[in-house]
Amino acid sequence: MEYITVGQEGTDEFVERKSRFIGTCRPVETEEEALAFIARVKAKYWDASHNVYAYVLRQGGVGRFSDDGEPQGTAGIPVIETLKKAGVVDVAVVATRYFGGILLGGGGLIRAYSHTASIGLAAAQKVRMKECLVMEADCGYEQYGRVQGLVPENGGVVEDTEFLEKVRLRFYLEPERLEGLKRRLADATAGKAGLKEAGKKYVPFPIA
Repeated sequence: MEYITVGQEGTDEFVERKSRFIGTCRPVETEEEALAFIARVKAKYWDASHNVYAYVLRQGGVGRFSDDGEPQGTAGIPVIETLKKAGVVDVAVVATRYFGGILLGGGGLIRAYSHTASIGLAAAQKVRMKECLVMEADCGYEQYGRVQGLVPENGGVVEDTEFLEKVRLRFYLEPERLEGLKRRLADATAGKAGLKEAGKKYVPFPIA
């Protein structure tokens, strides 16, 4: 099971007819996380005219939004629709507006808030989350160089390395790559490297 979210918190802004719009986006996994993030951004931009927000969660398919005083349908809905069109989940966005004195009209607001959500999303950088195997490879020090090279060559993402009586590499691997790595590891170490599964975890992969 894969899903798309963002990898970090990101912020970007632009000016539309003297109104300043700021899009702030970050990954969240629960409603509590989303609300805490929204409260933090609102506190940062406490003097803004509006702090519109939206969030979409994977768990339970939760999606919520607020116009924060803008005309109904011109702010929160464009923001959450931008998230849905991007196919992202476990994401929250706050679209901040400092009013510049010129009215944008309904269509102008919809375009401006959609763009604010888009640039915030881009700043937070979309990633594809894949369920991977958590693997551990044990080998002697004389085999470490070969094992260390083989893991990333075969799609593994090394998380940690322990240098004890033997060397232990802990890494993530897509399930479909396991058999190929097993064969190459056995060939490279004459079967002396141990390999075992230690669970599963969702791991982010960049989206080109």
